[in-house]
Amino acid sequence: MITLAPLLPENVVSFYRWVRDKQVIEYSLSAFAALHNEEEIDRWYAATLQDAKSINLGIYLQQTKELIGYAGLANLSTLNQSGEYFILLGEKACWGQGIGTEVTRQVLALGFTVHCLNRIMLTVSEPNVTGLKAYTKSGFVVEGRLRKACFRNNEFHDKILMSVLKSEWVNQAAAAVLPA
Repeated sequence: MITLAPLLPENVVSFYRWVRDKQVIEYSLSAFAALHNEEEIDRWYAATLQDAKSINLGIYLQQTKELIGYAGLANLSTLNQSGEYFILLGEKACWGQGIGTEVTRQVLALGFTVHCLNRIMLTVSEPNVTGLKAYTKSGFVVEGRLRKACFRNNEFHDKILMSVLKSEWVNQAAAAVLPA
């Protein structure tokens, strides 16, 4: 269905369209709302590709090799063996097909096995019910609430803090392959 691979410099063109679509970025990185033109997007994108404390991966459709989004881990801490999961599925035609869940599964596997993380966290906007369900399905557990931490659509809403630990992920992965 999808392949995760490094973002390429020429992939920035997709972000021009995605960042301009308020529905695509509604629950995403706050920085997207501050990007107003292609030059600003170019600067953000170049910095993203150079960020040594992040793993930034393009989400590509396997058959067409089309870039449909990006995901990865930010704020990597070797000392704490932790990181913060993020995803942006930019192509709305791909929404609701389980792609986000598959991306999440692959990024967690990458974080826990290749990068030896112990904890992966995220924040999700409370109105993003689809995201909350997908993250719970992927093994994330609610840790807390950041009250009125996000301003979208002319109102404040809470951000839900979630995480998954390597031991939980290993147990969940093992349970998924065991016969019922």
